[in-house]
Amino acid sequence: MRRRQQSCYIKFIRALTSYVSRFVLILIFLPAASVANAAAKPDGRLIVIRVENFGWNLAANLKIDGQTVANIVQGRRYDHRISAGPHVLTVSVVPNLQLSQPTSITVNVRPGRIYIFTALWDSEHVYLRPTTLSPAEMAELGL
Repeated sequence: MRRRQQSCYIKFIRALTSYVSRFVLILIFLPAASVANAAAKPDGRLIVIRVENFGWNLAANLKIDGQTVANIVQGRRYDHRISAGPHVLTVSVVPNLQLSQPTSITVNVRPGRIYIFTALWDSEHVYLRPTTLSPAEMAELGL
């Protein structure tokens, strides 16, 4: 009788150990799979520079795919990673006292590429212009 109890106890411990070890392995490999998936889809980099004569009391409101990501004020820029694939960049002026319409541009981000835009403001609307910088200008920006 005692042997039977020991046998049942041993089977229970083995089963419990098996379940616990599987659970621990899942906890270890699930984040690793997420990291591998993230590494498989490298990002691009988006930089939006605000021109100096934009207006001292105005900011460029930047939206990516409809979500506001920054209000770029005087002396600042937006410089962040952006996932690969197509994105819609929308820029508007804030405060928008003249009720001007925002403008949008579509960018197809490729992994590892840098996309640089300049936010420009004329008296009627704000817009993004793709920027080509010289090597000296890129070094000045830390690129």
